[in-house]
Amino acid sequence: MRRIRPPRAKEIHMDIIISNTSGVPIYEQIEEQIKSLIMTGELAAGDALPSMRILAKDLKISVITTKRAFEDLERDGYIESVVGKGSFVKGINPELMKENMKYAIEECLEKAADKAVIGKISLDELKEMLEIIYEEKANNGRS
Repeated sequence: MRRIRPPRAKEIHMDIIISNTSGVPIYEQIEEQIKSLIMTGELAAGDALPSMRILAKDLKISVITTKRAFEDLERDGYIESVVGKGSFVKGINPELMKENMKYAIEECLEKAADKAVIGKISLDELKEMLEIIYEEKANNGRS
């Protein structure tokens, strides 16, 4: 009797860049970059993520930090972890993903609006600032 093994999920190499000076916790930097890879389609449903230990070793950080990032990604529905197998990108409904992103953007804009009101920045000035930042980000890499 011959056993046929199912194909293994493709493990993806991820270029995650960590900044120790950004003020953003390292686990959040990892989360945001993995979420971005998923949302842009660079990571697809079923793709295997590197193990927490391997990612920690590659980034020269604590396994506790990668564990926190993976736990948060799993809680938010981006990945699923299978004991003894690893962590995999979860199939995500694009509309739900977009709603999650819009909610996160609203939270950031609310903070920006609070600061604008305190600093007596007009709505037009705030819109102009947002347009400039958005254009810079949207055109990043298209030079």
